[in-house]
Amino acid sequence: MIRDPAETIVTAAGTVEIPLGLLAEAGLSPGAAVVVYSDGDGRIVVRRQDDAIRDLLENGNL
Repeated sequence: MIRDPAETIVTAAGTVEIPLGLLAEAGLSPGAAVVVYSDGDGRIVVRRQDDAIRDLLENGNL
């Protein structure tokens, strides 16, 4: 089941809290190593570090 989008706020320090339910659905847990990058106007991607590195090595891009 895909959860409904959750609203959150970017703090003055630039941090964003991701709800635990969304993390669990994505297969992430607190403390997981992730890679974060911009994917265009208004979009930020959060990927497991291992997955991102594997894709980079296999395909030459994230």
